[in-house]
Amino acid sequence: MKAVVLAAGEGTRMRPLTANLPKPLLPVAGKPFLQHTLDAVRGAGIGDVTVLIGWQGHRIRERFGRGESIGLSISYEEQVERLGTAHALGSLRAHVDGPFLSVNGDVVVSGDALKQMVAYHRKVGGPVIAIAEVADPRAFGVVETRDGKVVGLEEKPRTPNSNLISAGIYIFDEDIFPLIDRTPKSSRGEFEITDTIRMLMASRDVFGFRLPGEWIDVGRPWDLLRANAALLKSLAGALRGDVERGATLVGEVLVEEGAQVKHGSYVEGPAIFGPGAEIGPNCYIRPSTTIGPKAKVGNACEVKNSIVMAGTHVPHQNYVGDSIIGERCNFGAGAKVANLRLDEGSVKVVWRGMEVDTGLRKLGVVMGDDVRIGVNACIDPGTIIGEGSFIGPGATVRGNIAPGSRVF
Repeated sequence: MKAVVLAAGEGTRMRPLTANLPKPLLPVAGKPFLQHTLDAVRGAGIGDVTVLIGWQGHRIRERFGRGESIGLSISYEEQVERLGTAHALGSLRAHVDGPFLSVNGDVVVSGDALKQMVAYHRKVGGPVIAIAEVADPRAFGVVETRDGKVVGLEEKPRTPNSNLISAGIYIFDEDIFPLIDRTPKSSRGEFEITDTIRMLMASRDVFGFRLPGEWIDVGRPWDLLRANAALLKSLAGALRGDVERGATLVGEVLVEEGAQVKHGSYVEGPAIFGPGAEIGPNCYIRPSTTIGPKAKVGNACEVKNSIVMAGTHVPHQNYVGDSIIGERCNFGAGAKVANLRLDEGSVKVVWRGMEVDTGLRKLGVVMGDDVRIGVNACIDPGTIIGEGSFIGPGATVRGNIAPGSRVF
């Protein structure tokens, strides 16, 4: 069986993190997000993969090449127009023959779960939709099943009659492609895979497979934190860099080659320090933290449940909790990120022009690349700061800060 991974989206919903970097290359648990998906496909016993690429697709080609370094044979197809999942899948017909696994490039799923799904497909001998249960299914394709078969499928219903949703993972045969050609555009101007599957259901049984383990849809910036924590659970620590005497590492901690952990640092895993990262002296790194290549966390700093990307400096008396910090950012001495509302209610975010309740009790900042934070500045919970912004000394910021802003 071959596999296809749909990774052509521009990632506009992930701004400002994707202003300079395609979504599939966003770092999560020490690797580009797409690599975790490819690892899962390999874990399912599939070695031949086609990746659908789009915006800045050349960077994905450059990163993964033909796949030899990760034990896969990878080919690519470029999607110029992005007109929905059915349209994306239809553009890959020349790359498959017989049954194939299709995985959306923005979901977290384990190789074991995909392996079980492939085995289930062999058992039932028909098309299979992966199903997951979520608290609020209104943003997904909602699935109804009976006796293991899919009997209902509705895209983004206002009043869903099930908490089961299509998890963006499918096993189809080549008979899906004529149906894609007949799929009309939806009211959203896209070719919806749910419409195609309903047409398929009219001619044959379509089976539902409840995914075991954790499934995460990474559709919003703060979803990266949940993905990072989930993927770090299976981390096997290793000391490839330099850990000085007087540094304390507890649990699974991966110190990559060229990274330094200086004396007085206290690290609670799981945590990853990328190549050339500098940790300490005298700092506190708490669980589910990823520090990128050549990034720095310095004296009297605390970082918790966060992703700090390449080249960013958190150097002096800073606190960063439950946050995603882009590349090449710099925190002035004493700058702090607040991650908990005083009333301890769920954190709300101004996202895509609307106030959104994240459902998270703790969320700090989502910060784009090349942001500079002045000394003693304070960032309120749920703040989004666009790339290239300058937050002046002593400033307090909240809400959504546009790219290139100057705040004093």
